Amino acid sequence: MRIKKLKAGSLQMVTFIIVVIALLLSSFLILTHVHKRFRLQTNHIIELTKLVDRGFYDHQAQSYKGNDTLTIPLMDEDYKSLRVHKEFWGVFEKVYSEAQIKNKKLAKVAIVGQQGQKSKIALFLNDNRKPLVVVGITKITGTALLPERGVKTGHISGQPYYGTRAVYGEIKESKKFPQLDNRMRQYITLLSRGEWTKQTEVQYFDLNAKKKVVNSFHNNLLLAYSPNEIMLTDMELSGHIIVHSNTKITVDESSLLTDIILIAPEIEIKDNVKGTFQALATGSILVSDHVRLGYPSALVLISDYEKEQDHFLKMTSKSQIKGSLLCLGKTTADNYQAQLEIESDVIIEGEVYCEQNLELRGTVYGSVYTNNFIVREDGTTYQNHLFNAEINIDKMSEEYVGLSLDKSPKQVMKWLY
Repeated sequence: MRIKKLKAGSLQMVTFIIVVIALLLSSFLILTHVHKRFRLQTNHIIELTKLVDRGFYDHQAQSYKGNDTLTIPLMDEDYKSLRVHKEFWGVFEKVYSEAQIKNKKLAKVAIVGQQGQKSKIALFLNDNRKPLVVVGITKITGTALLPERGVKTGHISGQPYYGTRAVYGEIKESKKFPQLDNRMRQYITLLSRGEWTKQTEVQYFDLNAKKKVVNSFHNNLLLAYSPNEIMLTDMELSGHIIVHSNTKITVDESSLLTDIILIAPEIEIKDNVKGTFQALATGSILVSDHVRLGYPSALVLISDYEKEQDHFLKMTSKSQIKGSLLCLGKTTADNYQAQLEIESDVIIEGEVYCEQNLELRGTVYGSVYTNNFIVREDGTTYQNHLFNAEINIDKMSEEYVGLSLDKSPKQVMKWLY
């Protein structure tokens, strides 16, 4: 039998085919391995995201104080962990959630609150043994919790009540005034005194050094402090930042403020300012014309009423805020001044919470909680009167999340960065 000799070129071809097949098989094995690892990592990322989101809801069921870090027990393998840190950012509750699976971590931070539409309360008026009197083109839409003496119509400067019903909704008796979280009140009291620095890691910065400062909420707090007046002109400040003056802060329309907190005895927000921030004052807050404050903003006046001292939070014509207005502090029976003033053509989309006297002539798409209404017209002061005002809970956005006034489940108000 003769053996057929192969040419050298044929052997090379066979060798080449074997190498190609080996490379293809190797590539397939590598691809399979990479795909498996990628699928595993993707599953871990999905699971990490779910764990982090779970932290924002599980923290409500845990009994622990604010400014604490809690490790939430997991029923799964011990290579997973979930930590939640809760504290306040102004009048809002800030939650930091961090999940870890093996060597991979994911963290999110958000401010949370109570979904406003769920309460469906348009008005809560404290029972000071006086009825509510509606006058002019006043309109209340939604459930109203009123004093035992109820509501009636009246006249101011010859103007009667023009509506067909006193309240366009259910009327109930107001009993206990809704209370804010006591820990939040303590926190903003510390803020107003400047004592909060004892509890927070702070890094100071100079406002004159940069015109633009952005600080993530995953970083330590940045603080700009001055014993003198601070003028915010041509500034862009965003994130985990507090600006604190011992005298006064003035915000000019050339500045853009996002998610920061302003603290001073007096705060003035000039015409045409646009931004999203919180302002906390112990003396006065003046919001000038055509100001637009986005969601979620908050203006907070915290001061007990005293005859010798004039303190107020005032929003003037054609301004808007999406968020919360708060006037906090003790009052007296002989208080005939307006501590919170909302002029005509002002629109509030959110909540107004006043423990003293509120003069409301604008529009609130949301809820009003107040100790007492007051109207000053032609040299006369009218108690518990509403004159040319509108309160409409039905026009509040279904997605609106605001102040926590009870133990209802909380929702994410805004994701921070």
